[in-house]
Amino acid sequence: MSDTNDKKLFLLDGHALVYRAHFAFINRPMINGKGVNTSAMFGFTRTLWDLMKNQNPTHLAVVFDPSGPTFRNEIASDYKANREETPDDIVVAFPYVHQILQGFNIPIIIIDNYEADDVIGTLAKQAAREGFEVYMVTPDKDYGQLVEEDIYMYKPSRMGNGIDILGVEEIKAKWGIEHPEQVIDMLGLIGDKVDNIPGVPGIGPKTAEKFIKQFGSMEVLLDSTDEIKGKNQERLREFREQALQSKKLATIITDVPGVTFHEEAYRIENFDREHLTDIFRELEFRSIANDILGVKDEPASKAGAQGNLFAPSADPAPAAAPTSAGSRAAKKGSRYAKPAAHALADNHIGNTEQVYKKIETPEERAALIAELKQQKLYAFDTETTSVDATSAELVGLSFSWKEGEAYYVPVPADRPGAEAIVAEFAELLADENTEKVGQNIKYDLTMLERYGAPVKGKLLDTMVMHYLLHPDKRHKMDLLSEEYLNYKPVPIETLIGKGKKQLTMRDVSVDKVVDYACEDADITLRLYKALWPELEEEGLVELYETIEAPLIPVLKNIELNGVKLNVPFLEEYSKTLSGEIQGLQNEIYDEAGSPFNIGSPKQIGEILFGRMELPYKGKKTATGQFKTDEATLLDLAGEAPIVQKILRYRSLTKLLSTYVDALPLLVNKETDRVHSSFNQTVAATGRLSSSNPNLQNIPMRTPQGAEIRKAFVPTDENHTLIASDYSQIELRLVAALSGDKGMVDAFQEGRDIHTATAALVFDVPFEEVTRHQRNQAKTINFAILYGAGATRLMQQLEITRKEASELIKNYYERFPGLKQFMATSVETAREEGYAMTLLGRKRGLRDINSKSGLTRSIAERMAMNTPIQGTAADMIKVAMIRIDKALKEGAFKTKMIMQVHDELVFDAPKDEVDRVVPIIEQLMREAIPDLSVPIVVETDMGDNWLEAH
Repeated sequence: MSDTNDKKLFLLDGHALVYRAHFAFINRPMINGKGVNTSAMFGFTRTLWDLMKNQNPTHLAVVFDPSGPTFRNEIASDYKANREETPDDIVVAFPYVHQILQGFNIPIIIIDNYEADDVIGTLAKQAAREGFEVYMVTPDKDYGQLVEEDIYMYKPSRMGNGIDILGVEEIKAKWGIEHPEQVIDMLGLIGDKVDNIPGVPGIGPKTAEKFIKQFGSMEVLLDSTDEIKGKNQERLREFREQALQSKKLATIITDVPGVTFHEEAYRIENFDREHLTDIFRELEFRSIANDILGVKDEPASKAGAQGNLFAPSADPAPAAAPTSAGSRAAKKGSRYAKPAAHALADNHIGNTEQVYKKIETPEERAALIAELKQQKLYAFDTETTSVDATSAELVGLSFSWKEGEAYYVPVPADRPGAEAIVAEFAELLADENTEKVGQNIKYDLTMLERYGAPVKGKLLDTMVMHYLLHPDKRHKMDLLSEEYLNYKPVPIETLIGKGKKQLTMRDVSVDKVVDYACEDADITLRLYKALWPELEEEGLVELYETIEAPLIPVLKNIELNGVKLNVPFLEEYSKTLSGEIQGLQNEIYDEAGSPFNIGSPKQIGEILFGRMELPYKGKKTATGQFKTDEATLLDLAGEAPIVQKILRYRSLTKLLSTYVDALPLLVNKETDRVHSSFNQTVAATGRLSSSNPNLQNIPMRTPQGAEIRKAFVPTDENHTLIASDYSQIELRLVAALSGDKGMVDAFQEGRDIHTATAALVFDVPFEEVTRHQRNQAKTINFAILYGAGATRLMQQLEITRKEASELIKNYYERFPGLKQFMATSVETAREEGYAMTLLGRKRGLRDINSKSGLTRSIAERMAMNTPIQGTAADMIKVAMIRIDKALKEGAFKTKMIMQVHDELVFDAPKDEVDRVVPIIEQLMREAIPDLSVPIVVETDMGDNWLEAH
């Protein structure tokens, strides 16, 4: 590859890239406000734009398959007959993708009777002869046959893995062949299930590689079957004609009639900004629209050059601040900057009338409080210096009870002065008869409690409401405002900037904060009025009022309580790990023959596959480096001790940097504790997540990872940590929900469920179940629970597909109630369009009736899993609410400090343990009453979290 070639042609396989983009988002699709799945359009556009920015093409075109059959269907009528019908979302995506390409002024090529790879092959060969460096952009392995000195395969980034550029050497290494054209021979022998190319039955990649190395081509191989022994001789003779036809089907044509490369036709032109603006607005593309349409679009400065097409434009002017702190009605020609043309909403602060006021004097605050006391419902918001509510400083408060009208109360930087002003609002905020509206209201509750004004009364959180309605979407206020109100709020960056020079709200003059803060309260009020009727219509009000809303102050309490961290322990453990890492490093250096940067993937590749010549069959990166990701190294770990040591080195260094050295930095200087943030609106299943630190991810599977839990300790020697954990809760719930007699009986009789499962599936007496059988049964139980099929089970148990299928068959025969429950869950979801938990939580499944088998199967797994996992999530939330209440009513000093998966952790005075543990266990067991199986809660205590777990 030459980095200096000024003639670089990129040919994109449109169909392959659109499909790939769609399935890249399959587990969490991008759905816009109109209900359109925009994953394929977004992924395709992102790939195209990244390529244009980073690879500096001079010429570009996108080729699509024709809608009808091709010449290959004349060769074999069943060619591609195995392919399932195109998913509806992809059918919808293609016209949009074509419009996007038209906006970029990029040629779209479709040739009847020929597939995209034939057209790309023809153009690639012609362009290479004219001195072009050609890149075929596709994930399709078949293109390897076209690679030559100036023609490369370009596989775009997927899930953050980086791009792959494959030249001649990479193709040879990947397929184990002597030259790229032999890819056709390989495909002719092994076939291609996706395209229904049969190949020769019984001959796989390894055997095909051996034959092609020995004979050079399929034809020579087929004429030399006398030299082949055993079954393969019979296969090659019996399927000779099928093999030759398969090779013909796999051959990419490079002389498609009527296709001629014209350099000028494919030259990159300036894009049509207006056209792209319209299409991006319709698709609701925010970030990518800013990336693309924020670029200065000027004519190319000379032939063959891009000019300033990709040069960054000047920074947009920030919104001007109001010059008056009093009432202001926005008029046409406002001093506020107009949003970019591609903004999704038509309305903004510059073209909308509103009255936003600054409240500064004691008299003004008293008048505001008096007015607020007359309201049954109002929205409020806090302005602060950071996103961490347990350490941020309060800057001001805003209130709104009437659309288009809001008031901002600034507070001084000195804490006593700020608390004095907040105290004036304390009685108002504590009024239990007033309904308070907020966006992520838990944050505001935490801030105000720290400043001496606990908030009580009915809490109406617009973020949580939207989460219940659309758990798979994002819930930020600006996104909701654009979708529900057609209004684009003032971006916070216009006040505080971004990057290294970012300010805090404290650094911004009060007059500049007024409109921003008032707008937050105003928009939140309007969002509530838009979301609540939708909540009522979907039957989710009870779930909100009985679980999610009462949980908000509980989570606030947990966050404020925090957990004490034994920093000296972590400092010592850091030394221990560092010593172990140093020892590994020395051993790796010894085996490598010299020191090198073990943290550098490039240097690892050079040492392992260059100097040490370990076998490498991976794909090189865009820069020609060997890939040294975990999957690549794991394949070699059993053969080379140095690889095992490198993997262990990586594991320990990650443990050290991510947890051991990072946790002490999160200790709050004010409280001397760590305060994780517990998130209600992240996991679509209904489960809670945590961040800063992420307690859910603290590793437990290795001794080194488990050791980190020793750092989480009680308040002092007079306290202990209590950890109460649901035992096998999801299996118990699936037994209760399905009513399967075998599972229910096992739980009711107190038998180990995995041993009981093994006894039934393997048809052996309970007492004779081996440890291996129990482990297999445990894997099967959880695989079935999460909707895994034979392929996944085969991988997990390292058995054949046939054995895995047989195990699943036996499992369902022994647990017919469970099989019926799974089938009913899917069928109900098909009819209703969503899956639901026992307590009424819904998860929409828009793909449950998809024509695409893969897309539909993912939705079916969600339909089976949501009632189980979602009910478990609801159950622990109910328990948390009731335990929090019981601890308060009992005047206990015990505090709930963590929630991790199915476990609750408490910091308790030792003299309260005997009284609080029975209460905790009872309320956890009875969170959902009247289940047909006993709910078991296991409790342990200790001087640290590891002991208590």
